[in-house]
Amino acid sequence: MTARIERPLSPHLQTYRWTLTMALSIVHRATGIALYFGTLLLAWWLIAAATGPTAYANVQAFTGSFIGRLIVFGYTWALMHHLLSGVRHLVWDLGYGFKANEREALTWGALIGGVSLTVLLWIVAYVIGGGR
Repeated sequence: MTARIERPLSPHLQTYRWTLTMALSIVHRATGIALYFGTLLLAWWLIAAATGPTAYANVQAFTGSFIGRLIVFGYTWALMHHLLSGVRHLVWDLGYGFKANEREALTWGALIGGVSLTVLLWIVAYVIGGGR
């Protein structure tokens, strides 16, 4: 019989205390995945615009529906959040923002900034588009 070798267990999510930085790191990855699917919607819109009025009207009917607007709003938020989280990671890559208070400020900035930019962008779009 061979003796069982006791190895240290790798730490996992149940070991660590959840922090906002950890949660937003996961959200950053999730928004990256969501952007792939949202880009398919953008490609559908561009292809329909190039195809003709009937195809374009179909896409506009979908994006004008409640579900369509919700998806486009989510895509906008994913884009803004991913952008600001990318800036946060760039700051870290440059070697800044690792102190606890700086980390928290960057994380809150990405969270609040993503929501704020999304809402601001939609308000501007509605004002320019006449509420359509």
